Amino acid sequence: MSLVADLRTARRRFSVEFSPAHDEATAARQWRAVERLAPLGPLFASVTYGAGGGDRDGTVELAGRLARETPLRPVAHLTAVGQPAVALGRVVDDLLARGVRDVLALRGDPDGDPRAPWTPHPEGFQHADQLVRLALEHGVDSAGVAAFPLGHHESPDLETDLRHLLGKVRAGAGWAVAQLTYDVEDFLRLRDRLVAAGCDVPLVPGLLPVTSPRVLEVTRRLTDGHEPSWLHRRLAPLLDDRGAFREEGVRVAVEDGRRLLAEGVEVLHLYSLNAASNVETLVRELGLAAPSAPAPTSQGTAEEGSCRTPVVP
Repeated sequence: MSLVADLRTARRRFSVEFSPAHDEATAARQWRAVERLAPLGPLFASVTYGAGGGDRDGTVELAGRLARETPLRPVAHLTAVGQPAVALGRVVDDLLARGVRDVLALRGDPDGDPRAPWTPHPEGFQHADQLVRLALEHGVDSAGVAAFPLGHHESPDLETDLRHLLGKVRAGAGWAVAQLTYDVEDFLRLRDRLVAAGCDVPLVPGLLPVTSPRVLEVTRRLTDGHEPSWLHRRLAPLLDDRGAFREEGVRVAVEDGRRLLAEGVEVLHLYSLNAASNVETLVRELGLAAPSAPAPTSQGTAEEGSCRTPVVP
């Protein structure tokens, strides 16, 4: 069955995200995480591309290894930053040759500063909808896109941002992953806007437990500093207690996951930071494993993972 069909029919399931490793130790830990999470039956495993497209080769290699050596369905991120259309087509062809049939098409951020002015490659693409068309023309089974509950930072308002998302769907995008947000309400309102516009593509929320001050800083950057006061009240007193901070961060993510499930969301996208323990905890607490999967068990809480940026525009 296709990824889009799986997303439409899924009931209480999850997907997971990895990033290309930059050293042998991280790569070894990452693959241990893959081996622990694969039996839980995620609907797909996405592989990030990195700001500026800097992880392109690592993305192709890791996604291909997932396709070759595991039962997981890999989804490779693909961004338009700094590349001509011809080169992007070759990347898609390489992915297909390695057994990777699905991509997440993202315009991408400028390397070094995600908020720097966007300048397309003179022979490349200006918008993600063009990347969606290219990937489909080259033969991928599906192209997903990013959605922004708070609106993309370049959009003047949420209505304009919604029009951009609908444009990506009209270009052929079959599903979307929502950017991180602290508040479940932000995601639910985005879902409402899509429904009101007559768009029924599967929309998957991203969920990342804020398990350390370092992870908190990443999520602040991704949400343009939209940190609600209630989260600050819960985490600020624990800054000097690593264990308590992590427990509270996981507790918040579990609460958010339960609310999303109660609101009819059937698939949650879990950011692994190349480690397994937090994902296993969420899958266990929220009941997200595939029906035939063994029950996830806790194997300690020491690993934190490399703090790579999850989904980017």
